[in-house]
Order: sequence, then C-alpha cells, then structure tokens
Amino acid sequence: MEQLTYTDYGKDRGREREYLYWLSQAPDMGAVTIRRLWDRYHSFERVYNMEETGLKNQGLVNGGQAKGLGLWKRQLARCRDDYRKMEEKGIRFVTFLDKEYPRRLEKLYGSPAVLYIRGRLPDEDRPTAAIVGARDCSHYGSQTAEYLGRSLAHGGVQVISGMALGIDGAGHKGCLRAGGDTYAVLGCGVDICYPRSHFSMYMEIPEKGGVISEYCPGQSPKACHFPMRNRIISGLADAVIVVEAREKSGSLITADCGLEQGKEIFAVPGRTTDTLSQGCNQLIRQGAGIVTCPGDILDFFHIHPEKKLIVHEKSENGLAKKEKMLYSCLDLQPKFIDRIAEESGLTLGECLTLLLELELGGYIVQTAGHYYAKKL
Repeated sequence: MEQLTYTDYGKDRGREREYLYWLSQAPDMGAVTIRRLWDRYHSFERVYNMEETGLKNQGLVNGGQAKGLGLWKRQLARCRDDYRKMEEKGIRFVTFLDKEYPRRLEKLYGSPAVLYIRGRLPDEDRPTAAIVGARDCSHYGSQTAEYLGRSLAHGGVQVISGMALGIDGAGHKGCLRAGGDTYAVLGCGVDICYPRSHFSMYMEIPEKGGVISEYCPGQSPKACHFPMRNRIISGLADAVIVVEAREKSGSLITADCGLEQGKEIFAVPGRTTDTLSQGCNQLIRQGAGIVTCPGDILDFFHIHPEKKLIVHEKSENGLAKKEKMLYSCLDLQPKFIDRIAEESGLTLGECLTLLLELELGGYIVQTAGHYYAKKL
C-alpha cells in the first residue's frame, strides 16, 4: 500500500498532528511503534479511541504499552494545550508524514517520528558533515575541530553536531565564526540549553541554521537520550568526522550509526600514546578516511576552492626577531612557560612580555595558567 500522508486527510490534518503529538509523548512509545500504528490504522485519532484490549490483540504493542496508552489518554487536554503553545515559543513541529521531513532520515530504521526545531532543518541539496568527538578534548582537538568547522563553512558545507562540550561545541563555533550554517541535535527539548555554558551558541545557531530534537519541549537531558540523538546527527550528515575519541565513547556510537546508514566516516589521527586518540586510530585501522586537513573532506564532496585549504603557520611577517624565535618554540600542544623559556633561552620576564604580545596579535592562545600554544 502506498504511504499515506496528512494531505490525504484534508481538514483533519491539524487534528491528526495533535494526536501524534500526544502519542509521541506517551511512556514507552518509540518511533518504530508509532510508525507501525500509522501503517495499520492510518489515523492517530483512531489509535487514541481504541480500547487497551483491542490494541494489544493486534500485536503492535505489548500489554504494558497498551495499559500505558490507556492511562495516557488523561493527558490529551494538556498535550493539546502544549502543542498549541509551541508556535508561540518559536518551535516548529515536523513529523515523518510532512513533506519537509528530512529525506536523509526517511529510510533509517528507528528514525524519529517527530522533530522539534528552533530555526530550520538542513538544506537537503547541500553537502553536510558531522563533526563529533570527546567532551574533555585537548586544546589541539578543540583547535582542530574549530578549524575544520570554519574551513568547511567557507567551502559551503553544512556542519552538524550535538552542541556538547569539547569537540562538538568547537565545530559549531568554527562554522559560526565563518558565517556558515550549523545545526545542533540535542538530547533534551529544544527549549533547554544544555550545557548552560553554551547559551550564546544556543541562541546564535537558530539564526544561522537550527536546533533540533526528537524530545518534546521541556524534556530534560538524560544519559539514555544521547546515544539516541547520535543516530540523527549521523543520519542528517553525508560524512561523519571524529576529531578526538577514547576507545569507548559516544563519538564512536555516532560513527557506528553512520556506518550502518552508509555514511562516509573520517577520523583525525593522533599519537598512539594519547588516550584521546585511541578511538580515532581504531576507526582508521577499520578503514575510516584519514583527515590531515580540511581539503580531505572537501575533496570527498568534490569541492575545490581556488586556494587549497591546508593548515598554515601563522604569518610571521612583522614579528620582531625575539618574537619569531619564541613563536618557533611553540606548537599546537600547549607548553608550560618554564619549558618555553628553557627552549628559547629567554628569561621568564622576557617570555611573559613576548607571549602577551603574541596572544594579543592572535598568533597564540593561553590554554590554562601559563600554558601556551599556537593558534590555527
């Protein structure tokens, strides 16, 4: 039977959306079950009106789910009220029956039945890459993710991530700084900023892209939500880039989801002794593409800007002799000032003065108390 959509119901479309909103929030009611109920009954209002025994006897829900739906009927009035208030909050409600539902998600097993959006959904006709990685990333990993986000944005690539601390936030940040389009998939309601430290980013992203979730407004973040949201991050992307990841991490879950979905997986290699590089190195051993510069991703998308996007040293033009010498002692891994003084042969006082000048000039960054690194 041909897949039915809301358009088949004309004036009943609004009512069906309200009943789907109600159903999607029912306890133990997942996306797969919701789609099965639609395929059988072609009406969520009909599902609401069915008796518990009838639902259970059809074999589409178990006894616990049928009983839960019976109890959840008491929440219909509240759900309708919440549904009608979403628009006032600037939240859009997109379902798997709507024409604007992302094509990239349509064929995924267990793809979300509903999506809540602040801003907009990714453009289906533009290349899209997910940048994911460790929350407790290194300075090098953060710089790399930000640089990739910035460079991909310059190449016209949309950037997807989870707005988490560390690599996710850095990828969004780089894309935003370049004026690109970025999209954050949350493990909570779109009206909740998590983590709170990313509030300015949370407010800016809908202006340049969108904040997306399958969890209803007001739903707080839970540990079980994040592995689920990872399938949406990879599902919306054409390629998944892992910058830093431990051997067992949520980023590898995203990569595994991407592999199952037929997406291209890339990883930034790291030193074999670094714990944060174990996951990436493992992906590379398993056949993931190696990212040595943004051009590796742009080549995958057949994007060839006039200037090759590779990691360049900061221009040293205009730097005094001692500044050049001090700058040459630094790399992307932060160094403590004592070591910098030892390698440069300068006094601590001279180092502090020169490091401040280099930092103000945008050549270096202080990552922690008296630890300094080059800035990409």
